[in-house]
Amino acid sequence: MTPITIAGFRDCDNALRQPSLKQSLYDRGAVVMRDTLLTLHGEQHQERRRLEVRVFRRNFFRYYEHEVFPATLAETLEPAVATGGCDLIQFGYRVTINLTADFAGIDRPEHTVEETETLLKMVKTFSEGATLVHSLRDHAEVTAEVEDALVRFDARFLQPSIARRRELLAAFARGEIAEEALPRDVLTVLLRNEDDLELPAEVILREIAFYMQAGAHSTANATVHAMHEIFTWAGEDAARWQRLENPLFIQRCVHESLRLHPASPESWRRATCPIHVGGAGDVQPDADLVMDLFRANRDPAIFGPDADSFDPDRTVPTGVLPFGLTFGLGLHSCVGRELDGGLVARADTDPATHQYGIVASLCIRLLEHGARPVASDPPSPDPLTRRPNWGRYPVQFGERRTL
Repeated sequence: MTPITIAGFRDCDNALRQPSLKQSLYDRGAVVMRDTLLTLHGEQHQERRRLEVRVFRRNFFRYYEHEVFPATLAETLEPAVATGGCDLIQFGYRVTINLTADFAGIDRPEHTVEETETLLKMVKTFSEGATLVHSLRDHAEVTAEVEDALVRFDARFLQPSIARRRELLAAFARGEIAEEALPRDVLTVLLRNEDDLELPAEVILREIAFYMQAGAHSTANATVHAMHEIFTWAGEDAARWQRLENPLFIQRCVHESLRLHPASPESWRRATCPIHVGGAGDVQPDADLVMDLFRANRDPAIFGPDADSFDPDRTVPTGVLPFGLTFGLGLHSCVGRELDGGLVARADTDPATHQYGIVASLCIRLLEHGARPVASDPPSPDPLTRRPNWGRYPVQFGERRTL
């Protein structure tokens, strides 16, 4: 059955909210995505999301961004600044791998470069498996690599992390430690509720692998897209560079870039019953509906006649978020939206206490260190996927400023 594609913003907005349409984009990536939160539907999805969303609360996002993340960022940024430059793709992954591991519940006891690089390679492999529908590589080869990476990830990282959490949960059950002493992460939530959720070991493995790849992959790519749009927009214009000394304005740039470059350019849903969808008409059971988020986020009826261009001063209609449908809506909206994108600033927002989101925080620090493209070594796209991602993006650092 040929998939039905819709691309209007209002039509996609409405379709994303329909509970009778279930996720189907990641069917080909089942090796890592089967039975994960993103692919579940109905009561199973609601129950697991209800539990896991406890990790992703606003007060913890704010605490993590302001108290924990700066040290993690400094560990990766300072060596790059000392060498005079870095590749933004690699930098983004190295920073976000630790962030994502904290939320997923993966311990890194060695705190070594080798440990981080090993985990990073595994997570990149998981990302290839999850986005298999857009991969230009041999799908069987990618699947075999993912299966191997899952086995190694389970042995080296997941099982030790599970063992430590089981010990803590047992101590909590005996009244030896307070609940506040338990790790606040997805793995701990799953272990506390595994009997009720009836989660076999392989599902826990895929769920944590999914969180690892989704967080690191999307955040790293979003940061590079945002920096590229900022570099291109500012160009040689001194007045525009001066505006980029305002962190709230940088966040506006990030939101505009997120609109133009959604992590997934498409969102696929499969009808579970007959349903009428605007832009598609009557959709029969088991038919696939493809929501073209790339085009929806550039709908001139919503974002104006220049919707394809980067304009951080863009105004959007009431009820429309500045980043469009990038984080999804409805049952499968991204649980980490505020972590990555922060809160939308208001006229009375205090820059000193605002929650910018991890992507904007990364861009702020990079610009603070004078990050600029390398004229003699231009960036190049990723040749292994149909997704419009960068494969390499060299930058050099200059004079430091405080934003």
